[in-house]
Amino acid sequence: MPAAKKPSTRRKTAPPPKPEPALCPDCQGTGEIRETVRVGARKGRATDDHQTALCLTCWGTGHAAD
Repeated sequence: MPAAKKPSTRRKTAPPPKPEPALCPDCQGTGEIRETVRVGARKGRATDDHQTALCLTCWGTGHAAD
């Protein structure tokens, strides 16, 4: 007698990868922006110095808002 045929099982496929979120247009995905330091009360002259600040568009995540 021939051997009993086993029922075939379905192959499990991996779920499709989640799409990468778009980068923030203001900070280019870093989460930080550079601000120019200004001095002086009236004219507010810009200096050569810079400071980093949290990107307010993406709140430091680096991903674009939906």
